[in-house]
Amino acid sequence: MTTTRTAQVTLPSETEVLIVRELDAPRELVWKAYTTPELVRRWWHARRGDVTAIEIDLRVGGRWRYAMTAASGGFEVAFHGEYRELVPCERIVSTEVYEGAPKHEALTTVTFAETDGRTTLEIRQQVASREVRDAIVATGMEDGLQDALDLLEQVAAARR
Repeated sequence: MTTTRTAQVTLPSETEVLIVRELDAPRELVWKAYTTPELVRRWWHARRGDVTAIEIDLRVGGRWRYAMTAASGGFEVAFHGEYRELVPCERIVSTEVYEGAPKHEALTTVTFAETDGRTTLEIRQQVASREVRDAIVATGMEDGLQDALDLLEQVAAARR
């Protein structure tokens, strides 16, 4: 399966990044691909390295951690956080910390909405300041994000 769809990345406020992507898979399958460790392992790397850890304790107060060794340079890229709110197949609210910049915690809200067997995935990141938001965008995160969401769609659609 190849896709020509892309996520729309916008900056709705000085402290937010909003990502919206339509996926050709039902919401329940996208949710499973987004929250099941062995499935996350198949898409989170965005073809940019080897996953070394996917830890998901999917409950309010539970922790998560994703890590990989980057193909370019061999350094570790890791993120972790805590689940604040979970509504199965609808919404995840969690903190997110890039371990390379541990002082900058984001609050991430992910929603899953289905129409006619397709899922609109919305990821909204709230950060402390415009400078932090701009630093995230400047990392080139969008390229990796686009590839990761392509893979997420493939993993979810394959579960039909």
